[in-house]
Amino acid sequence: MGYMPNENRYESITYNRCGRSGLKLPPISLGLWNNFGGEDVLENQRKMLRKAFDLGITHFDLANNYGPPPGSAEENFRRMMEKDFTGYRDEMVISTKAGYTMWPGPYGDWGSKKYLVSSLDQSLSRMGLDYVDIFYHHRPDPETPLEETMAALDLIVRQGKALYVGISNYNAEDTEKAIDILEKQGTPFIIHQASYSMLNRWVENGLTDLLDKRGAGCIAFVPLAQGLLTDKYVNGIPKDSRAAKQYIRSLNEKDISTEVIEKVLQLNEVAKNRGQTLAQMALVWILQEKSVVSALIGASKVSQIEENVKALENPDFTADELTRIEEILT
Repeated sequence: MGYMPNENRYESITYNRCGRSGLKLPPISLGLWNNFGGEDVLENQRKMLRKAFDLGITHFDLANNYGPPPGSAEENFRRMMEKDFTGYRDEMVISTKAGYTMWPGPYGDWGSKKYLVSSLDQSLSRMGLDYVDIFYHHRPDPETPLEETMAALDLIVRQGKALYVGISNYNAEDTEKAIDILEKQGTPFIIHQASYSMLNRWVENGLTDLLDKRGAGCIAFVPLAQGLLTDKYVNGIPKDSRAAKQYIRSLNEKDISTEVIEKVLQLNEVAKNRGQTLAQMALVWILQEKSVVSALIGASKVSQIEENVKALENPDFTADELTRIEEILT
């Protein structure tokens, strides 16, 4: 007998409206950036996707270059859709992106209309889908006019290849320009995917205020700072950690400084007093920020997903807790 989802999967999660759009997202979404590529065990990937869906996680986030090798996460996602989720597509929000190097030559990178349209066609083919729910431009392109990049997003929606569009890794100034252009074109901008955690708060410097003002949502990626906001790195770098994987460039031994570890230890005490793990507290902390509708987690095993979702059982902070956290972080 095939996979049968938990019948009560929607009962314990409150879904958040993404800006002023009609789209609602779970407060915790699952990203397939790491641990879902061709070098990872497919059966473990299936177990994680099943568990996430059973717990009410409806949003699954990919990109054209996720792997390794690039494209393999989308290919594996197709395998899992075919095996387990064929009848549940309309209950899932699936997103992908383009903006980083994907194939050789002048048309396989950045933000031209040529690249974005071609990349999404390839992504849809790899995933076996007719459309994605959200398509993002993955990073700003310093050479292609922003009008062209946004025109590509507008075209993709009008072609029916994506229901909604957004951007990722843009600063506040360029985000506002993108919103203005899309507004004139008649395709609403609804979401910005930005890195955000207790240890990485750049979005608070104008971006979240802008998104709130313009009626868009923010989904926060690396909310656990690549595992730093857990107890994983307190005693060094485990061999199975992200910092130890050669293909992960965003977290290295130099990121795990004495100062950072001291903050982590103090935050962990606050979390213990709340009856949470540090990871759980870190997730609900970013959800306090206005415009943040979802925390985009990564996982390497089922138990991590279960732990993260349990964070939603205690989402509120006292004034004293927030003050203490601010003292630790500043």
